[in-house]
Amino acid sequence: MEISFWILLAVVLYTYIGYSIVLMIAVKIKELLESRSSHSSLSPNNKSSQDEKSFQDDDDESLLPPVTLLICAYNEEDVVKIKMDNTHSLNYPKSKLHVMWVTDGSNDNTCKLLEQYDVEILHRPERRGKTNAMNRGIKAAPTSIVIMTDANTMLNSDAIRNIVKPFADPKTGCVAGEKRVMARTDSQEAAKSEGLYWRYESWMKNMDSRLYSTMGAAGELWAVRQELCDTLPDDTLLDDFMLSMLIVDKGYKIVYAPNAYACEYGSKDIVEEEKRKVRIAAGGLQSMFRLARLANPFRNPVVAFQLISHRLLRWSLAPLCLMLLIPVNTILVITNGDLIYILAWVAQLFFYLLAFWGFLSQNKTRKSKIASTAYYFMFMNFCVFKGVRYLTKHRNSGAWEKAKRG
Repeated sequence: MEISFWILLAVVLYTYIGYSIVLMIAVKIKELLESRSSHSSLSPNNKSSQDEKSFQDDDDESLLPPVTLLICAYNEEDVVKIKMDNTHSLNYPKSKLHVMWVTDGSNDNTCKLLEQYDVEILHRPERRGKTNAMNRGIKAAPTSIVIMTDANTMLNSDAIRNIVKPFADPKTGCVAGEKRVMARTDSQEAAKSEGLYWRYESWMKNMDSRLYSTMGAAGELWAVRQELCDTLPDDTLLDDFMLSMLIVDKGYKIVYAPNAYACEYGSKDIVEEEKRKVRIAAGGLQSMFRLARLANPFRNPVVAFQLISHRLLRWSLAPLCLMLLIPVNTILVITNGDLIYILAWVAQLFFYLLAFWGFLSQNKTRKSKIASTAYYFMFMNFCVFKGVRYLTKHRNSGAWEKAKRG
């Protein structure tokens, strides 16, 4: 029982705290070694000329590659005008920006509204899910670089310029933009907690990229080399994660581009947020089965280390260990009584009470940020268990119910 306790505790602490510390140390060591190597191999004059050339290339629009901005949509009539206004404001040569909307089974006015704009529309009346729509769009894109974004997310003006830069490296197969979540009002606790989570997740993605490769792209904004894209099964739940990791499987990297970001409002409330989290958890479990070979350390030890630490543990073992820890700890307090187990039990009890306080204060005006964060943490882990049930019920469909945004 004592051995079980320490194993459970080690998995939980490593997954949610330890990996970020190990990752930070590994990145610092890697960049220190690279810095020493570059200083010894490059003279100051060479470095200056390279920096100057890079600056000139960035300003020369003739060197910018043609790209396709791909937007998969299902009944998005409410955001078509806002999205197109945002698209027209992007700081990228209009002659090199091909805008394509793929409407999957939309039965509202989405297609009719889009006809007012100079965009390519791929419409199919039958709803087959976002993955099918994405497959169609990537295959039909007329450019080598395809940038994907959601209809309800707004991009910063230099997003396209910043997301294409890493493709100058032939080893880059995918570029992940940053997701920024906003709360429309102070009362939207789910959106605020989601925003806090994504700030931490963005930091992790950036560190993963600096070590070797980001572990998956977020669908709000990401870009791929068209020739590297596989056709995904229609029942794929996390199309962005699956496709981007299949590119890593081919020996390419996912580079994180924090200066290319997409903004969206968070979920309307915790009920709507649960829809997203359960689907993501189910998609994560599905992805782990289909990408199991990437966790083989003999194929690529760095990728295996990053994937297991950042994704696999979060979507499988860590939530289970977290739930088993308190009963195992309780048994040790009763049967053993050592001070270390009593302190661990008290710490867990305090955390769960804090999370319960966060749950009770959701609809109150005054909230504790610490309590809300503790509740959101437990909520995310609980959704993993519901994700297992979701996965068994949606085995043959990639279509899912959209969560209402604030």
